[in-house]
Amino acid sequence: MSKYDSGKDEKYAEMFKALSNPHRLKIFLRLACCGPEGMACKKDNICECVGDLSGNLGIAQSTISHHLKELHRAGLISTRRNGQRIECWVDKGILGKLSDFFKTPAPD
Repeated sequence: MSKYDSGKDEKYAEMFKALSNPHRLKIFLRLACCGPEGMACKKDNICECVGDLSGNLGIAQSTISHHLKELHRAGLISTRRNGQRIECWVDKGILGKLSDFFKTPAPD
């Protein structure tokens, strides 16, 4: 029997499924390098948003929006509307959960 409860197994599966797409992984890694609520990603006191990611990663804005929706649905990122901008970031707790997953010994 698994050391993880089935609810956690399913949640991790959702996270890894979301990260299995190369574009989503690229977006997630970019956001994971930022501070809480995008603070480290600020340029000229403006947080990175959907439009910023589109230009910086060479991915169409509509595609970025789709991938951000999937990352958000999987619980990997948080978003906030600021006027016309949608700011997004990775909560540091998520990085800790992913790290803990890999530190936990595999079931026998």
